[in-house]
Amino acid sequence: MPEGYAAIAALAPIAFLGALVYGITGFGAALVAIPLATHFVPLPFALAVFVLLDLANSLRLGLEAPHHVARAEVVRLVPSLLVGTALGVTLLVNLPRRGAMLALGAFVVAFALYTLLARGPRGSMRQGWAYLAGLTGGVTSTLFGAGGPPYAIYLSQRGLSKETFRATLALTSVASVSLRLLAFALTGLMSHGKVWAAAAIALPAAWIGISSASRLFKRIRRETLMRAVGVMLLVSGGSLLARALA
Repeated sequence: MPEGYAAIAALAPIAFLGALVYGITGFGAALVAIPLATHFVPLPFALAVFVLLDLANSLRLGLEAPHHVARAEVVRLVPSLLVGTALGVTLLVNLPRRGAMLALGAFVVAFALYTLLARGPRGSMRQGWAYLAGLTGGVTSTLFGAGGPPYAIYLSQRGLSKETFRATLALTSVASVSLRLLAFALTGLMSHGKVWAAAAIALPAAWIGISSASRLFKRIRRETLMRAVGVMLLVSGGSLLARALA
């Protein structure tokens, strides 16, 4: 557990940054926040705090523009997401801390490289890939607190508008994060009082980030933001790998 509330207070600006990214793109909060947070608190504590923040943020964003949601895509993603969440819980309670840090760093770096190296328009992905995306997202959501990338990779190749992409990801996140919270509660990660205190301290900063993102969303190109996020992810993931290997 964290040594004191100084470490917990450091999570507030991280929550703001994660929520800012999430509010614009519909995903990516945990990919930014969790690697940074683990420099101040242990990974299980960071996962527990940010699952509460992720649920609050996804509910706020998911209810912002429900008419933009591609509901058929959500229906395809959620069933396999359930299976992936159960598998992720099994891995979470059995994976050593150093191994978890290595896995998280490698996962973040891999997605950062995907974001930075992708060029030109992407082809259309078949609907059947939704089941693999849901399964993978369920695993990474529970294990790393980051289910968004598999969903985002799938939905980004479904020919959706910027608004539909963001809204569909947000609604999928509500289901994903709710299941993650339930899984964490069953494994005891949510039982410590400091988890709830840290979430309460960081929530105002997160919602300021969401509000700021909603204003920025209409003004900037998502592609430009994603490239900036890719650089941040590459740096944060690389730092985790360095720490785990040291």
